[in-house]
Amino acid sequence: MQIYQYIIIISILLIIFFAIKKSNKRDLKLEFNKLVEYLGGKDNIVETEFEMSRFRVTLKDINKANKEGIIKLGAKGVVEIDDQLKIIFGSEAKQLRKFINELK
Repeated sequence: MQIYQYIIIISILLIIFFAIKKSNKRDLKLEFNKLVEYLGGKDNIVETEFEMSRFRVTLKDINKANKEGIIKLGAKGVVEIDDQLKIIFGSEAKQLRKFINELK
């Protein structure tokens, strides 16, 4: 009888765990759309690359980029070099590049 109680408790804990995990999941597509806006729109994006956790984007007009907005979206850092922004995003960098390439 005691084993059934443990199974019920573990099941309830798993349900709570997955409910919390699902509620914490961000809407990446919405955030990526906002990021494209902060980069000056899809027409301002010339080229994209990613390296591990870094996302590098070449822009037509770097002045259209909103670096503060990008940081508010969760970027751990933004570095401007000439017409490029290097954005440290973590594991989402690859997904971001795929999303932007699909927009074009």
